[in-house]
Amino acid sequence: MTGMTNVVVVGGGYAGVMAANRLTQRDDVTVTLVNARPAFVERVRLHQLVGGSDDAVVDYRKILAGRVRLVVGTVTRIDAAGRRVTLADGGTVGYDYLIYAVGSDSADPGVPGAAEFAYPLATLEQAQRLRPALDAAPATAPVSVVGAGPLGIEVAAELAELGRSVTLVCGGVLGPYLHPRGRRAVARALARLGVTVLDGPGTAVTAVTAGAVRLGDGREVPSAVTIWAAGFAVPDLAARSGLSTDALGRLRTDETLTSVDDKRIVATGDAAAPSDLPLRMSCQAALPLGSHAADTVLSRIAGQRPADLTKGTAGMCISLGRRAAVFQLAHRDDTATSLHLSGRLTAMVKEAACQSPIKQMSAEARKPGSHTWPIKDVKRKQRLPLMDHV
Repeated sequence: MTGMTNVVVVGGGYAGVMAANRLTQRDDVTVTLVNARPAFVERVRLHQLVGGSDDAVVDYRKILAGRVRLVVGTVTRIDAAGRRVTLADGGTVGYDYLIYAVGSDSADPGVPGAAEFAYPLATLEQAQRLRPALDAAPATAPVSVVGAGPLGIEVAAELAELGRSVTLVCGGVLGPYLHPRGRRAVARALARLGVTVLDGPGTAVTAVTAGAVRLGDGREVPSAVTIWAAGFAVPDLAARSGLSTDALGRLRTDETLTSVDDKRIVATGDAAAPSDLPLRMSCQAALPLGSHAADTVLSRIAGQRPADLTKGTAGMCISLGRRAAVFQLAHRDDTATSLHLSGRLTAMVKEAACQSPIKQMSAEARKPGSHTWPIKDVKRKQRLPLMDHV
């Protein structure tokens, strides 16, 4: 390939920014990042936005390489045959390669009353909508958080530490990812904060009303403000554009993160499903996925065979208010071990973990190609056919 190569990155989250920055190590590559917002959202701090300790927003100028052109807009369609994307305002952006990094959003609850009376919490706008609703509710008003993954646990702890009366409705197990030892540590910390945890059979939510949450076992939990933190989904852009997706809508790729339909399209982050074995949705996975997606594109530009994905994760760190946290350690395949850290010192570890992505993206912007990931050589269990290089 001769001349300039145009790469468009759709989505300016953790994976998209890392990929865009890394691509600038070649002078003959132009990089355009298309994102719906003019600022970067720290999704790992959305629970802090709700609690009032952070705004969860970072200026792109702090983390984006100067050579990356930022286009604020929403992509409504990918024209793979024509190698261009269409924006909501009717404009188009052409590409030689496209990196699909659209991230994730709240899943449709599918529960009567949830859309009308519950507040989802997966995006900046949703968190900003929730904040005034909490401010308007009396300090003694009961608050329910539905969903006991990291987000649900963190927002429940954040609000309880502020003196709110919080019930965490698990719909099953508290912290499904956690090892039983780590789960017990989280339960103890929530109890110290005064959070009522409803877990086990019968705690799935069957309906939400203006003043209560109804459970499968017939109980009604009073709730002046109901926060929905149960499940994530991905945008349907790939499916609407005629590309192959998994059941959740993630773009299906081989182990190089290349679309099974088109060697010019590479997916990364929450919206990628390599070999139908996607990594856990997290910013921890997004950063190495972003760098790998960029490496795949750069390899194809150079006429080389892209490498397979062998990067893994180290565990999960869950904040429990501003003064405590639990860090669940994991094997390289992202299954929890029996080891965990907890307490005040771990809160410092959690804060360092929240700061780390910004530092890593900024470092890649200053010196593209420098990003490395310590968890590697993970043996993934399944492979899709590798797309031939250009």
